[in-house]
Amino acid sequence: MARHITLSARHSELGEFAPILAAMTHRLIPATLCVFLTLSPLTFAAAQDAAPDKAPEEDGFSLMEEGAKLFLKGIIEEMEPAIDGLNDLTAEMEPALRQLLDEMGPALADLLDQVEDFTQYHPPEILPNGDIILRRKQPEEAPEEAPEAGTNEAIDL
Repeated sequence: MARHITLSARHSELGEFAPILAAMTHRLIPATLCVFLTLSPLTFAAAQDAAPDKAPEEDGFSLMEEGAKLFLKGIIEEMEPAIDGLNDLTAEMEPALRQLLDEMGPALADLLDQVEDFTQYHPPEILPNGDIILRRKQPEEAPEEAPEAGTNEAIDL
């Protein structure tokens, strides 16, 4: 007889977090490319305008280091509004997450006590009614145990 555990599916407020992460990702790549393409000609022009008898290291930073600093500064400035929005979102979500932990914490601890070893279960299945089922693997499906350290048996890879 297969033993399984059923959890009721609940909508979480974490779903609102996904669009912000997607927007940050979609803004970071073009912003990075724009900053890089903008700074490349400026760095090249600055290198040509520099006096030939003056080494770039005398100023304290080489042109590569200066370009890297400008590049990272541009990324930070571009990402600052998104990071501020993320900070606001986390402050807004903190009470809901604490309530979720207070309500679900004991149930999750009970689930972990019942499951013992997740390798003995199939991946979770979501039923059409929203329930989540964890089916226990049958003994013939269970993973084989590794040979003991003292044995000289060959292991097929």
